[in-house]
Amino acid sequence: MARKVEPYTSFLALSFALLLLSLAAGGAVASPQGQKTWCVAKPSSDEATLTANVNYACSQVDCKVLQKGNPCFYPDNLMSHASVAMNLYYQARGRNYWNCHFKNSGLVTITDPSFESCNYVYY
Repeated sequence: MARKVEPYTSFLALSFALLLLSLAAGGAVASPQGQKTWCVAKPSSDEATLTANVNYACSQVDCKVLQKGNPCFYPDNLMSHASVAMNLYYQARGRNYWNCHFKNSGLVTITDPSFESCNYVYY
């Protein structure tokens, strides 16, 4: 008798296979639906971690949008600045999930975190 495979199980197996193929090819991992992704700071992150994330990300990518007078300066708080900097880094490095890890303080989201005049880049 043939084994019945549930559609959800098949979807998971296919998603896992695509993930492995993508990793083996050295490519970025995209969501199964091809959705856009952004990187933001986890709300549970402490200040020292967020500060380290901003310092590291901005040493690797251009963070001018965070300077006073630029679109992403406000709100002028560490959580917001870290999220913008981490996303800039994540986008510049090809949107690989590991480029949003930041010692487990990053979170990949499919919801565009842009607000008011601060547009989170998507490459």
